[in-house]
Amino acid sequence: MTLPAPPRRVSAGATVSQTLTLAWRSLVQIKHNPWELLDLSIQPIMFLLLFTYVFGGAISGSTGDYLQFALPGLLVQNALFYTLSTAIGLNTDISKGVFDRLRSLPIARSAPLTGRIIADTFKQVWAFALLVGFGMVLGFRVTTGVAGLLGALALLVVVALAMSWMSVLIGLKASNPEKVQMFSFSVMMPLTFTSSALVDPATFPGWLSAWAEVNPVTHLSDAIRGLLIGGAVAGPTLISLLWAAGFMVVFAPLAIRVFRRHV
Repeated sequence: MTLPAPPRRVSAGATVSQTLTLAWRSLVQIKHNPWELLDLSIQPIMFLLLFTYVFGGAISGSTGDYLQFALPGLLVQNALFYTLSTAIGLNTDISKGVFDRLRSLPIARSAPLTGRIIADTFKQVWAFALLVGFGMVLGFRVTTGVAGLLGALALLVVVALAMSWMSVLIGLKASNPEKVQMFSFSVMMPLTFTSSALVDPATFPGWLSAWAEVNPVTHLSDAIRGLLIGGAVAGPTLISLLWAAGFMVVFAPLAIRVFRRHV
């Protein structure tokens, strides 16, 4: 008996179902990979404690004042650094032949990539909630209410998703996960530490302060800070969204083109 050939095109409903299945696969991997849980939960808390209680007194004169200033910046730093997990996860799947197995199945070509991005979005939400919750235990206070908190989460997720396309491109092009991590950190570290995420750029040398003024992480940090504790919101948010659109326009087509070669 000859089996019928699988359909060449996958329906929209099947695409959604397959995407969600692969997103769930990425989430349940945490159970089998405790190190990912460490990166997702423990590492942000360690950064918060270290920056607040080691550097806070020297920078702001008070650990409480520094916590109120720095936690929004740490939320931004953590979200952008966690976009690296998308790159590392994709690269690992390619290296281990997972994409070769998926290619042989009658599933939507976009499902592996979209599923990974959806799963990482849920992880971003969890990391945001964990860091804000732990910060409130230490004394951080959201002064703008629930609307400001949800607005900060929404903006952070949108910008992180846009910037994740750069990480996707790196993950697809790199030869192994170690090179993904090395290259990505060399990009993310200068962006986050030469911004207003953790310190006031007015304390930088003139040339570095000028760079901080155009650094996308500065605008995102200022927007998140304004949404959580008050201050300018409209300007930094608009600039952050423009940067997000720029990252999408530049890196999404390149990443999708490379991705199609693998599936």
